[in-house]
Amino acid sequence: MTNLTRATGALLIVVGVVAYVVTNAASPTALAPAVVGLPILVLGLLAGRETVHRHMIHAALVVALLGALGTLPMVLGLLTGDTGAAEVTSTVTAVLCVGYVALGVRSFVAARRARETSPA
Repeated sequence: MTNLTRATGALLIVVGVVAYVVTNAASPTALAPAVVGLPILVLGLLAGRETVHRHMIHAALVVALLGALGTLPMVLGLLTGDTGAAEVTSTVTAVLCVGYVALGVRSFVAARRARETSPA
């Protein structure tokens, strides 16, 4: 999960920077995916410490969930026919964030099941 967290954060930063460059720096809001990705990346780096691993991954999942929820209006815009850069970037961000959250939940469920079935 640590490597996935780092990769997700890095990908979101790349998406934000690319969106900013492609739109000719027309609006700083194009960097929104990078604003979501940076804390995820930092939390992923901090998750390398075993003593805080679970807390950092949980925090990264919360940031990703908030990032996905924040993109919802623009994703709905894409679904209604708007195909601007903001809608496309928001949809890519939403897909990355929702995918990360889904994999995180799956990982936590698997870890819990493994703890419950292991001998005490």
